[in-house]
Order: sequence, then C-alpha cells, then structure tokens
Amino acid sequence: MKKVIVFDLDGTLLDTVEDLAAAVNDALEKRSFPQHTLAEYRSMVGHGIRNLVTVALPRALQTDETLIDEALADFKAYYTEHIDVHTRPYPGMRELLEKLHARGISLAVASNKFQAGTEKLVAEFFPGIPFVAILGNREGYPLKPDPEIVKEVLRKADTTPEHAVMVGDSRTDMLTAANGGIRGIAVNWGYRTLDPSADYRLVSSAAELEKVLFTAS
Repeated sequence: MKKVIVFDLDGTLLDTVEDLAAAVNDALEKRSFPQHTLAEYRSMVGHGIRNLVTVALPRALQTDETLIDEALADFKAYYTEHIDVHTRPYPGMRELLEKLHARGISLAVASNKFQAGTEKLVAEFFPGIPFVAILGNREGYPLKPDPEIVKEVLRKADTTPEHAVMVGDSRTDMLTAANGGIRGIAVNWGYRTLDPSADYRLVSSAAELEKVLFTAS
C-alpha cells in the first residue's frame, strides 16, 4: 500500500469543464470574439488558465499579451463567482477519498488550476478530508509536467517516490508522475483519451481505481 496518493483535480476528481467553458466564453463574448463548444474546451483544458484563455482567442491574436492579460482578468472574475455552478465530483471519487483517508493514506491534490480556485473547490467538494497538500498554479512555481510539484508533495508527506502514486486523466499527469519518479495511474473519464501503456495503469471507474490503489505495493 502506498503512503501518499496525489490526485489531479480537473478531469480526475471533479468535472469542471462546463464552468471553465462558461467563464472563457464570457470573456470572449465581451470582445465579440467567436465562442467555443463544450467539446472543444475538453481538448483545451489542463495546461493552466492562461494557456486556456490564450488558445480560445482568435489565432491571429494569441500573441497579444495585453489582450491575453485583459481576457484572463475577465475570465478569473467570472470564474471565481461561478466556479461551482455545474462542477461536480465524478461518481465514487468522494467516497474513495474517504476510504483512503480511513486507511491512513496521505492524500494530495496537484493541479494546473490557479491556487485559489483549487483550494476553493477542494474545500467545497471534499470537506473533512485533511489533504497533506493542495497545490495549484502559483507564481514562481512551474506547471505540470515539471516534477517540482511531486517533490513538494513528497516533502510535505515526509516520504519517498517509491511510496507514492499519482492519479490523473491526461498525458501531462502521467509525465508528471514519470518525471517525479512515482507510479502513474490514468483514469479514462476525464478530458483526454489515453491508451493503456507500459508506463501507467488505465482504469475506468472509481471502483476499479480503489482495487488498484488498495493492492498497490
């Protein structure tokens, strides 16, 4: 059994894409730019909100840093106020976290979502679970797949890579795990299509994930 399990947030613990899409579309609408569908946003998320806003802009304007800054500010203002309108935990994930905590396993969240948003959603949807670390996109810290976020979790959990595993829905998460020297487990209900790989295990439900985690050595 592992000592610490690191979870991605968006697409792994929570389905957040509808609220993210609404916030970006609000920023686009304010500028009379074309908006995007929910399906399109599913392929855009996962690399931080600045990247999300940038790629949503018309291609010819994606290098306009002033425009990006202004659109990002509008996005954050809207998203902060509407962060939990449609967002929900994926089936079985809240119960799984409770079971893992009851087993004495340390839990952490490692996300590319901005820090305040990460903390707000974790507190709202997973109250009572004492995460050893809740880490989002913070100034001065690199985004996943840089391994620094894994190293920080390991320090906070006072453990070593062989006793840790990362659960996520994207290749970025699996690269983060590999770069940090820990095992990766991919879920197939998120925003990316992943195939089974020798580098990680692919699971299709919270129940299957529970079995894998409880038998992980």
